Amino acid sequence: MHIGGNQTQLEETGLACHYDYHTEVCVSDRPVRIDTLTMKVYIPYDQGMPEADSIIIPYAKREDKWITGTAVSSVQILRENISTAPACEYTHNVPAVVFSSGGSTGNIFHEFTELIVPLFLTSRHFQSRLLMVTDFRLQFMSKYKKIFSHLSSYEVINPAANVSVHCFPGAVVGLHYHDNLAIKTAEIPKGYSMLDFKKFLRDSYNLKIQDSSQMSLTEKSTLILISRKKSRVFMNEDEMVTMMKALGFRVVVAQPDMMANMDKFAEIVNSCSILVGAHGAGLTNAVFLPEGAVLVQVVGLGIDWISNTYFGIPALGMGLNYIDYKIEPEESSLISLYGKDHPVIDDPESITSKGYELGW
Repeated sequence: MHIGGNQTQLEETGLACHYDYHTEVCVSDRPVRIDTLTMKVYIPYDQGMPEADSIIIPYAKREDKWITGTAVSSVQILRENISTAPACEYTHNVPAVVFSSGGSTGNIFHEFTELIVPLFLTSRHFQSRLLMVTDFRLQFMSKYKKIFSHLSSYEVINPAANVSVHCFPGAVVGLHYHDNLAIKTAEIPKGYSMLDFKKFLRDSYNLKIQDSSQMSLTEKSTLILISRKKSRVFMNEDEMVTMMKALGFRVVVAQPDMMANMDKFAEIVNSCSILVGAHGAGLTNAVFLPEGAVLVQVVGLGIDWISNTYFGIPALGMGLNYIDYKIEPEESSLISLYGKDHPVIDDPESITSKGYELGW
């Protein structure tokens, strides 16, 4: 089980915990009992274990208190004489991975960044594992059922619907997090990377194209334009589509209802050469692009850093070619709201430097 620099402690005591700015993860390679009513994890006591019992927030990016403070339930780890722990009602022969599906579910970028990628890098190296999901959100679990079925051959446990004491030969509580849509190869056993994660996605969704060189040379290249309806809208979208077609592309305009069907949209993205969109969660679908494809991000005023951090840098780690198009002030509808001499237009850095919420 992966616990980074605390591997020695795990081997000696059976329990080790890792804490950093983003995450907290505890691992036991000895038998544990989990009471799903109280979400208490009972671990056999060992003299050399960490001194205090632990309360874990089983969600990546725990520093975002506005998310974890209200939407993520904690899990308590208790060192107990196993004879005094609650009796087993269900016994499993594979370890458990316990995490929360609370937080920012409902936004594909946060779902992949804070849950799907961390879950992959935390548990993929197990030959077999059972997932226990607190704050169980049915819509989220249904949306990614193909991913969960490829991470575990067992039915996911929803503690709220299965109030009992479950016993496991070991457990991981919490998820490792490396960065936005990223895996740091040196920090994970067997050196997994985002290219391995993309292969895992292809296997999960039965996607056929690994590399853009596999695409037919006799057919038009497919370009997907992500169409937003509320913010960061392309005001000349029809003209953009006309130009793209004139350049020889087969154009797919991806509306929100199309992107909502993950199973079908993953296949569409996997067959395209270019994905174009304004900065926003929809660009997360780049995880399904074949290697060598192109991601084009249209960057609004004052959001250069966040655009590059969320999608520009991760695109390169996924084997994609990346291009950004930074709009000019006269291309922004903000100019009609504030006027061309307002700092929002001629010095957006002076606004964004005052804090995320003001800038947004």
